Amino acid sequence: MKMIRCITATAFALALVFSSHNASAQVEIGVKISPSLAFSRTIAQDKYKFDGEGAKPGFGIGVIADYFFGANYAVSSGLIYNIKGGNVAYNYSYPDPASVGGTITKSGKDELSLQYLEIPVALKLFTNEITPETRFYFQAGTSLNTMLNAKVNEKKVDPDGDKYTKRFNTFEIDVLIGIGAERNLGQSTKLFGGITYHRGLTDADDSYYSDLFGDDKVELKNNSFSLDLGIKF
Repeated sequence: MKMIRCITATAFALALVFSSHNASAQVEIGVKISPSLAFSRTIAQDKYKFDGEGAKPGFGIGVIADYFFGANYAVSSGLIYNIKGGNVAYNYSYPDPASVGGTITKSGKDELSLQYLEIPVALKLFTNEITPETRFYFQAGTSLNTMLNAKVNEKKVDPDGDKYTKRFNTFEIDVLIGIGAERNLGQSTKLFGGITYHRGLTDADDSYYSDLFGDDKVELKNNSFSLDLGIKF
């Protein structure tokens, strides 16, 4: 929780810089698409055999803005629609209190597809030109995410008729770190491309898996590697 509060405070401070800096600062606005490989990170005791079962394709699209407060320094933000998730499996056996020597086994495999509206807030550092009209950048920050929809095994509702969104927390925070390159095509048009790693900090699972195992320390967190391609105007 201390880490989450620290990152939230950092994001708030960066947002204040973004909004309060003098009007002469340069703002570059653009759009991007982000195909990705998404996977779930599980935190649980070994006896539950609750593990991630590989990555799945994800996709993001949205608008971005780089707010420069120096020639090589910017606060980057935006509004991104993103699909992530992953595959998880579990196989847990424990004594059956209703029979002597009997056991109960809980096992399954879930393919998770989680849709979020994300607001990234990151510090973006640019090099000087490496080649004419081209420079590299490094960014690090956080993303504040709100769940829009969820599917489990390609379905939106469970066998009881409830939406799968109820399984997951509405809000999520992740940390992001990335590198890329930007090329100037004219007076104000720039193409960019990069790779970003998103690591979930908060538990995406509301209580489903922790209730399933009877253990409130079970957690499920989103992670992804994205290829960011876009244009700024």
